[in-house]
Amino acid sequence: MLRAKFSPFAAAAVALSLIAASLPVTGTAATYLNGSNNTTFDVTLKIIANCVISAAPLDFGQTQGVLASNVSVNTNLSVTCTNTTPYNVGLNAGTGSGSVGTTRYLAGTGGNTATVQYNLFQTAGATVWGNTQGTDTHSGTGTGAAQTITVYGQVPPQSTPAPDTYKSTITATVYF
Repeated sequence: MLRAKFSPFAAAAVALSLIAASLPVTGTAATYLNGSNNTTFDVTLKIIANCVISAAPLDFGQTQGVLASNVSVNTNLSVTCTNTTPYNVGLNAGTGSGSVGTTRYLAGTGGNTATVQYNLFQTAGATVWGNTQGTDTHSGTGTGAAQTITVYGQVPPQSTPAPDTYKSTITATVYF
């Protein structure tokens, strides 16, 4: 009787082939003809009223000399609210020393205590922008997309303080 010699590698290959042959074939689904049943399920998403706001800096310029005439610049806010959501955007007085309500000041940052008076408007030079809803805030209705709102800034003529960088930080709030 002839006896075949198998190497351990050949024996392992044969064993793996037998195992692979016994596994179910993937990629083809079985077909059943005994009947069927079905059900339904709901897929839901709840949209709530929501708004987000962002702002770009407002810079009156790096090289102002004597404040003998208005210095006017503008910047933009971006408000995105859920479609049909009414909102108001308010701007607080800022962090400049003496700022309260819609009276705003830029404060010196280089160690002096001087201030520069300025204001923020909803329209160029008119309609002062504050933080009291229904009185001096900007109103709108959300569309589901970002809406750009212009903020107009103005430094009026005034006694010019010592050279320095003057700054205030405004908080813009969207109420909805």
